[in-house]
Amino acid sequence: MKVYLADLLMLVVTLFWGASYLFMDMGLHSISEFNLIALRFGLAFIIVLPILFRRLRIIDFNTLKYSFVLGFILFFIFTLITFGLKTTTTSNAGFLISLTVVFVPLINTFILKKKMESKIILSIVLSIIGIGFLTIQLPFHINLGDLFCVLAAVLYASHIIIVSFAVKKVNPLNLGMLQLGFAGLIGLVFSLIFETPTLPSTAKGWTAILALSILCSALGFILQIIAQRYTSPTRTGLIFSLEPVFAALFGYLFIHEVMTSGQLFGAFLVLFSIIFMTVGKNIRLFNFKRVQYKK
Repeated sequence: MKVYLADLLMLVVTLFWGASYLFMDMGLHSISEFNLIALRFGLAFIIVLPILFRRLRIIDFNTLKYSFVLGFILFFIFTLITFGLKTTTTSNAGFLISLTVVFVPLINTFILKKKMESKIILSIVLSIIGIGFLTIQLPFHINLGDLFCVLAAVLYASHIIIVSFAVKKVNPLNLGMLQLGFAGLIGLVFSLIFETPTLPSTAKGWTAILALSILCSALGFILQIIAQRYTSPTRTGLIFSLEPVFAALFGYLFIHEVMTSGQLFGAFLVLFSIIFMTVGKNIRLFNFKRVQYKK
């Protein structure tokens, strides 16, 4: 696959994910949180199942292991986001989740015990200040939903790091499909324990679930894993930095969310910290090697 095609795929995925906050907010008006996660990923898995059946011969234990771990993390990421959207806006959620790009090198630094670059430190400081402007309200108060979204960003950074290791060892398409199934199954178990699973009762609810299942999950997560094999982490991070912009745009256009001047400044700092960290004068964006995987 050509570089520009991989980047285009990542841009489409980013657009889908930017819209996902709006669809999750819509869906929560019709069904409960675990129920939404179970339907979102369960239907996505059913959609890709015909493709998966033809690839059963190259599914091994490693594929199942990585898929389960990624599916388990996905479940908790979207549990945090769906509960978070109860007390925060889609715009805030989009910008806070985008901190994933800051957390990826931060986690890598601690795991690999490498000295943290000054660029990363500055990006973290800027993003923390941005979070403050986005989330802190006077008198001093932070929405629980904002904290959930920050924690979801940390988990999503872990998801990206694990994907970067997994795609070198197993087939990325199988990995992408199976993680959806595991995330949906775990969501169903939690829904059966804590809720009464139901189907959406309104056209708006079905629109949200189908969009989340088909666009944001079935296509989104599979295209992400495929595209990550052909482009660099730097380029991926730069494209992903557009997700909160799309989230804020959809929030403004469809549910008329308007950010205060302080929140806009915080959003700008978060976005700037992400772009600053992913693009530097010593980074060669157009020099990378294709990642190979073992069957």
